[in-house]
Amino acid sequence: MAKKDTPPPIPIYQKPGAEPDSDVDVFSSSLGSTVGVFFLVAAFLLFLSAHSENQNFASFTGLFSINFTSIVLEAIPFMLIGTLVGGVIEVFVPTPLIDRFLGKDRKSGIFLAGGLGLLFPTCECAIVPIVRRLIIKGVSIPSAVCFMLSGPIVNAIVAWSTAIAYTYNWKMVLLRISCGYGVAVIIGLVLTRFSNPEKLVLENVAELSLRQCGCSNEEFQKNQLLSKLLHAIGHARDDFLDVGKYLVLGAFTAAFIRTATPVANFEALSASPWLIILVMMVMAVVMNLCSEADAFIAASFRWLIPGSAQLGFLVLGPMLDLKLMLMYLTVFRKRAILLFSVVTFGTVYALMLIIELLLPPFV
Repeated sequence: MAKKDTPPPIPIYQKPGAEPDSDVDVFSSSLGSTVGVFFLVAAFLLFLSAHSENQNFASFTGLFSINFTSIVLEAIPFMLIGTLVGGVIEVFVPTPLIDRFLGKDRKSGIFLAGGLGLLFPTCECAIVPIVRRLIIKGVSIPSAVCFMLSGPIVNAIVAWSTAIAYTYNWKMVLLRISCGYGVAVIIGLVLTRFSNPEKLVLENVAELSLRQCGCSNEEFQKNQLLSKLLHAIGHARDDFLDVGKYLVLGAFTAAFIRTATPVANFEALSASPWLIILVMMVMAVVMNLCSEADAFIAASFRWLIPGSAQLGFLVLGPMLDLKLMLMYLTVFRKRAILLFSVVTFGTVYALMLIIELLLPPFV
């Protein structure tokens, strides 16, 4: 007979998602197979083109390969950190604490969510798995979206990298952080006007938010630390595999666009602030830079274009780029992603025009 003080056995982690034969898993499996075949074919064609006698084509292939590899290698470590943080949140953060500050009935949680990046400093490569886990945990959709947009900007690491890139120009640092926070809060407040914002997330994510895996119940909390760590790793593994295929597909698309798009001749556009701001924002979407490194790219345009255009690049990029939009597919419905994209782009663009008109030069 077991003693009363014997700890409960370590449970075997089981994915709390849909049934194995559900439409969600079938779609995920089909997408994974399609992406795998696509990249095998693409890799074979690139291998052949690299040995082409056409020097321009061979040069394009080499540059594309460098861009693709750099995006993936830059993003994967942060995405891994994000999935691990998400697993820890799922297992160790009690649901009552989430409900108290960021629950579905707390509109004030939006303002708190906008500054959570100060506690969870991460770039946009890692934010989606964390937000996915927060939604499953019970965070309201407006608060989750606010954190998703602000987290990669409103954090100490990004502030530090921006300060270094702009030789400690604190005006640029403060403007980037305040604009990132303001845009995220505005969009979060807009989402509170929806009668049922939960319809913006995918059905399987919504089901998981109602059917927890049992990591927060009283019996599980009595388990050993090793048991909880195994559960956290299990959740992190599932999120990493779910989001990873979209990251690779987005990186491939972004690398192609980045390679084919010239980045010179900006001086002619600087005479039209409304146009150069638009151009820099589009570049932020297609270049897929990490929020902890994009300031160095923006700073390279310091003496070519207005500060508002550089700021637009720095604010929009961590909120909306190609790989992010594909990673959003693991959490949100397509119409929700379209809504986020249009509202975010329009809000940032309008804010940059106001800054250009009202503020004196700050870079």
